[in-house]
Amino acid sequence: MGRPAVAVTRKQTPGRRCKGGSANKHRPPVAKAPIPARAPSTSPARDRNPRASDTAATTTAATAARTAPPRAHERSRCFGSYPDHVEYAEYHDTEWGVPVHDDGLHFEILILEGAQAGLSFETVLKKRDGYRSRFKQLDPAACADLTDVELAEALTDPGIVRHRQKVPSVRQNARVFLAIQAEFGSFDAYVWSFVGGTPVVNTRTTSDLPTTTDAGKTLSTDLKRRGMTFVGPTIAYAYMQAAGLVSDHLASCWRSNAT
Repeated sequence: MGRPAVAVTRKQTPGRRCKGGSANKHRPPVAKAPIPARAPSTSPARDRNPRASDTAATTTAATAARTAPPRAHERSRCFGSYPDHVEYAEYHDTEWGVPVHDDGLHFEILILEGAQAGLSFETVLKKRDGYRSRFKQLDPAACADLTDVELAEALTDPGIVRHRQKVPSVRQNARVFLAIQAEFGSFDAYVWSFVGGTPVVNTRTTSDLPTTTDAGKTLSTDLKRRGMTFVGPTIAYAYMQAAGLVSDHLASCWRSNAT
């Protein structure tokens, strides 16, 4: 008996096809595309030796950091020390707690503190320019003459706090403000009498910060008696802190000894 025929299976070579059971040996080779040269990296970490070339730069930067004035968020403050609260930090550093003796500024602070009720003061501070624009630069005489139409228009202005009681209080409080000026010669003379004419300087910690004091309650009571609104004890005391009648900077605050 003859030896049985053995079926031979050809292994298909990758990249080639078998046709009719046999490999296509005459297929022309495929030309390979050239590999483009890599563009120089713009990353300092790849293209520079960080050990040698960075040593001098690091030393220079460290020296500059020691001698440069602290950035806004690096100072210890009562508020506003976060990097994204630059405007609030600036307000703390240059305005809050600085004694005020200008009647126009007294009125502005009263209005802004009244608008704060139920909100954060930072929210109101961001709208300060909106209040100045809407309410005639917060001039008390001009605000006292606001018409009903102007107050109604103000309620549609996103640049201020659109509150149905707070908006008309601007006109009402301006009229009381003018009456106090007429009686005492200036609002400044009136309000500073509540602290004896000189700022009350306190050394505070976060555990003993009051929301109001006896002086704040007394001022609040008198302003309400005269007809002002949004001047409760807490708002009245916040106004006293802002206008520098009271210095309540924390002991850890950089301004505690600079006020």
